[in-house]
Amino acid sequence: MASETKPTWRIRPGEQRALLIFGDLVMAALALLAGIYFWFAGDAWLKKFSLEFFRLRVQFWFYLLPVAWMLLLIEIYDLHRAASWNRTLRAVSVAGLVGGIAYLLIYFTSDEPGRINRRAVAVFIVLAMLLTLLWRWLYIRFVTSQGNQRRVLVVGAGGKGHSLAEIYKSITPPPFVLVAFIDDDPEKLGKDVEGFRIIGGSDKLLRLIDEMNITDLVVSITGEMLGETFQTLLDAQERGIEIIRMPTLYEELLGRVPIHHLESDWIIRSFVDEARSSSFFEIGKRFLDIIGSIVGLLIMLMILPVVAIAILIDSGWPIFYWQERLGHGGREFKIIKFRTMRQNAEVEGKPQMAGENDPRVTRVGNFLRATRLDEVPQFWNVLSGEMSIVGPRAERAQWVATFQHEIPFYRARLLVKPGITGWAQINYGYASTVEDTAVKLEYDLFYIKHRSIAMDMAIILGTIGTVLGRRGR
Repeated sequence: MASETKPTWRIRPGEQRALLIFGDLVMAALALLAGIYFWFAGDAWLKKFSLEFFRLRVQFWFYLLPVAWMLLLIEIYDLHRAASWNRTLRAVSVAGLVGGIAYLLIYFTSDEPGRINRRAVAVFIVLAMLLTLLWRWLYIRFVTSQGNQRRVLVVGAGGKGHSLAEIYKSITPPPFVLVAFIDDDPEKLGKDVEGFRIIGGSDKLLRLIDEMNITDLVVSITGEMLGETFQTLLDAQERGIEIIRMPTLYEELLGRVPIHHLESDWIIRSFVDEARSSSFFEIGKRFLDIIGSIVGLLIMLMILPVVAIAILIDSGWPIFYWQERLGHGGREFKIIKFRTMRQNAEVEGKPQMAGENDPRVTRVGNFLRATRLDEVPQFWNVLSGEMSIVGPRAERAQWVATFQHEIPFYRARLLVKPGITGWAQINYGYASTVEDTAVKLEYDLFYIKHRSIAMDMAIILGTIGTVLGRRGR
């Protein structure tokens, strides 16, 4: 087999993420300096420019703008989203819009609006958008180009291998170059897995690594691994080849947990050994919930008259609706939301799953759902401790009883408090089938396994983008 030209350099995923952060920080810092210049451009700036000028004339909050800008971009620190120009353009546009709205709110509610220079902030936002887009275009053009991507060989062409190939083909642009498969089953040799050839067994692995310039091995073996295969993988690792298990790569690619390709003890290893949250996280999360719920309830008081009148005109009483849901540990509580469906929406009281374009949803209800305003009353559930701002969607007991028999690990979502928003809500639409529910569970389990204050903040910022885009779930 002909040897392929070996690329001179490749940036690993961790290095790519660090490069993205550094580049965004540099662009935001340049935008900050330009904003400071234009702040005093009409005030004999060149004569007054000095270190003392920066200390006395520029307020401290202005230096925090680059950090705020990078927080707004948190969605595109996901490497797969960062590799897409369309997603990057959308994320930067939303960040600029959110930043502008936040500034206007602060400006018009500040006791000293004169201390907040509109020209400087406007220059920062515009230049931060333009410079970030320029940098991200260069990143996509040169860093994620085909020649600098990882070259992956998959070990195992069973069910896990087939799922991995399907996922790979569904992602645009491709996150790496999937070269081929190997498998020790002689009957599979020469066959295809979703268009990728099975080119040999593990006895040829080291030779194939050299001939095909392989940088990464993905282990997708279904069942027990042979001792010879294990030793060969160790030999490959000693040569500097990176080895990753299929479930781990699945999480990296999709931000989900592969519930149909997990061992029976996975929940113990992931949620007992690996995902035990610290007391500091729980305290910080509860503090965030209290502050956020107070702000949310104040927002509800402001919009309540308009929403109430709209619901009354459209479909009459009641304004709110309460429903039993399961919370942390399977404890029942009553969730409160603005009513978005017509009265008696469930025939004979039988639960029905909501879906896209649900005919039971009223005209006002469609708007409330699209903008997520129907969720605002749930801040009362957050303040009372029954829910969190971020977490899996609160589900009804009847559906939990049904799904736990049809979907692996379904009750694991009850390990944490349900949330107003969550990882599944911002990444997936309505779950109107068992298959959709299984996908949303994969997102929920990913959140539970990796939850942190930083991830909560990322989800909250992602929710803001969903609200502004009227893409409510």
